[in-house]
Amino acid sequence: MAFITANWNPLGEAFYRKTELYEMCWNLRDGLRDSLVAAAPYGGPIALLREPHRRSPSSRPQLEIYSASGVAIASFPWKSGPVVQLGWTVSDELLCVQEDGSVLIYDLFGSFKRHFSMGQEVSQSQVLEAKVFHSPYGTGVAIVTGSSRFTLATNIDDLKLRRLPEVPGLQGKPSCWVVLTQDRQTKVLLSHGPELYILDNTSCTAVVRQTDRQCPPGLSAQAGSIVHMSVSFSYKYLALFTDTGHLWAGSSHLQDKLSEVDTKKMTTPKQMVWCRRPKSQQPSVVLMWDRLLMVAGVCSDTVQFPIEDPCVLVGELDGVRIISSKNQELLQEVPLVCQDIFKIASMAPGALLLEAHREYEKSSQKADEYLREIKEQSMLGEAVRQCVEAAGHEYDTNTQKSLLRAASFGKCFLTDFSPDQFVSTCRELRVLNAVRENTVGLPLTHTQFKQMTLQVLIDRLVYRQFYPLAIEICRYLKIPDYQGVSRVLKHWASCKVQQKDLSDEAIARAVCMKVGDSPGVSYSHIAAKAYECGRTELAIKLLDFEARSGEQVPLLLKMKRSQLALSKAVESGDTDLVYTVVSYLKNEMNRGDFFMTLRNQPVALSLYRQFCKLQEQDTLKDLYNQDDDHQELANYYVTASYREKRLESRVSLLQSAVDEYNKAKNEFAAKATEDEMRLLRFQRKLDDEKGAGLLGLSLQATMEALLALGLNKQAEQLYRDFRVPDKRYWWLKLKSLAEKEEWEELEKFSKSKKSPIGYLAFVEVCMKCNNKYEAKKYVSRVTPEQKVKAHLAVSDLEGAADAAIERRSESEMGVVLSRCSASDRLLIDRLNRARCTAAKK
Repeated sequence: MAFITANWNPLGEAFYRKTELYEMCWNLRDGLRDSLVAAAPYGGPIALLREPHRRSPSSRPQLEIYSASGVAIASFPWKSGPVVQLGWTVSDELLCVQEDGSVLIYDLFGSFKRHFSMGQEVSQSQVLEAKVFHSPYGTGVAIVTGSSRFTLATNIDDLKLRRLPEVPGLQGKPSCWVVLTQDRQTKVLLSHGPELYILDNTSCTAVVRQTDRQCPPGLSAQAGSIVHMSVSFSYKYLALFTDTGHLWAGSSHLQDKLSEVDTKKMTTPKQMVWCRRPKSQQPSVVLMWDRLLMVAGVCSDTVQFPIEDPCVLVGELDGVRIISSKNQELLQEVPLVCQDIFKIASMAPGALLLEAHREYEKSSQKADEYLREIKEQSMLGEAVRQCVEAAGHEYDTNTQKSLLRAASFGKCFLTDFSPDQFVSTCRELRVLNAVRENTVGLPLTHTQFKQMTLQVLIDRLVYRQFYPLAIEICRYLKIPDYQGVSRVLKHWASCKVQQKDLSDEAIARAVCMKVGDSPGVSYSHIAAKAYECGRTELAIKLLDFEARSGEQVPLLLKMKRSQLALSKAVESGDTDLVYTVVSYLKNEMNRGDFFMTLRNQPVALSLYRQFCKLQEQDTLKDLYNQDDDHQELANYYVTASYREKRLESRVSLLQSAVDEYNKAKNEFAAKATEDEMRLLRFQRKLDDEKGAGLLGLSLQATMEALLALGLNKQAEQLYRDFRVPDKRYWWLKLKSLAEKEEWEELEKFSKSKKSPIGYLAFVEVCMKCNNKYEAKKYVSRVTPEQKVKAHLAVSDLEGAADAAIERRSESEMGVVLSRCSASDRLLIDRLNRARCTAAKK
């Protein structure tokens, strides 16, 4: 324990410690001198621009990007304008703010992404200072120009520039300034001489500093001018440093004071960063001069560390990273649970449990004494919890193991202790220890990891192309495939297709082997990336592995591989997909090529014909002409004729149909069409002579209409000319005469010759017209086989019975019996006797 607390430094009621994170892997010849440095929070990458103000074309500044452990990621000469500030976005993209107001954005590997400008007027007045900050809206950029005006962009992904109001009397840049984010509003706090100002969207407000009403509270006018200021990681707290060496710390809205310390340093610190652990009541500020690092807290004392080389301070959620040319350290307040366990002579449950385990490993009986003491206080569960929590805060793996083994030892004596926290901490520490390795370079604390979330950590590993590690972590923590392994493989494949040193075949084979049938991975998405990189053939090979045709076809169309897209759509059996491709081809190709393409795909051609029948009749005609399909072309002419109102147009189309039917050697259809033309001419003639309104009716409807109008001669002419079957003609005339109640004519007609439809039809039609008298006239003329039906039709049960008995038909007798009522007793007896007699024979 003495070793662990050796680097603890007391400050008020808290302790501060420096933990070495890395011996830097880089080899910087001149260290960090004359360099513009920006390091991303949460153990993010480091950007370094050497001699940023060098303007010689023959010797350009070098922009270098390293991991947090100093492993080189990218390096390239800076060929653009002078850079004022470097900064990192929340997604680890590098922002380079230039003097002319242009902001260039690069990815982690030094590839240019995009750029934007902070305004036209900025390019004329030049940028004097710039700051990159993080707000609830995203990553923002704030600048002050040579005209002493501030311009702000709160979210570079949704760029909306805001020019803040002018500061009275300000010439050039202010003494110091910071960006504040309060209540979802972004403001600028600046110092100009002895005055403080707050700039928002609409106004410039002076902060009053008077004896009776001090603002900031506790900072008198005699404290001097404010020459440096710093806002905390959470933007809740503010630190102000005056030219008299006073350091004021309080809330960022300048209403509450936390502390005021006289540092006895009159020179302005190079950097000033907050060092505050979440939920800590002992916030502190870290100040850095050329040879000194000072930690000032809520008390009047300070902790001072000498420094040899130039350093860069990086504010973190729970501490400060100190980056030098040789190593990187983490300065933080020692967590309370670690203080309780490791403090000398501590009697906390966790400390006793840790000591008990050490004695147990020595096979000493003192282990039992420590355990008894903890149990007597009923604090064994609390002791286990303390050891588990403290293990999470420790960076050294040996200390982690000691604490977790002690916790595991204590768990053995508990019956109802939930192991969830212990298990999750063990797993999380294993992950953190893996990403903290020099080769990876993500020095995350457990607190930062919890704030960042596992999903973001996986994203960062994927972004840095640590695919094997990301996959192992996903599998180890049993993350669902669609959130874990599949997502990593998808990103890996998207990067793989950009490798120019491998052939298309090799990349496609490698992607197929790695990705396989992983759920959530779309080969079409990977193919789209390949196409964006100009590797069309690779994209096509990858699409062959895509199981969903709906994903294949749109990309093939985008790549102008319409023939292949059509084949894939037809193979899928999805008619909507086929229609989509056909519609695309129709718009992209000339008519001849389009039709020739469809001829090679019978299914697509058939579907397109169906579409044309409903939507594009003229196109349908062209299709049939292209294919010399005389039969379908004739059918088209026939259908088109029915849409014509003028007789001449209709006959002309029908004549075209006849010609096409003859070419198709369909004699029946040609003859039927010619008959239709004759009928139309006959109908027009009668319409002109009689005004019958027959045009467009069918042959049968025409004959019915003629008979109804009494034009019997014309009806007979049609009957002869069109060789209408006798049965049909007799039926038509029978119904017509009965409906007109021309009974005498009907009787004459029945005697004109032998009826081809028999005489039962006459009986039934007369009964339908409610004329039993006329119906009875034809009963006697009905054939013996239909006699019973005829008598029953006119309700003549006696006659029906006689006919049935005469024919000795049991079935017919049964039909008659079913029609008899109870009052027909004699008839029923007679029929029953006849049935018995017929049955005996």
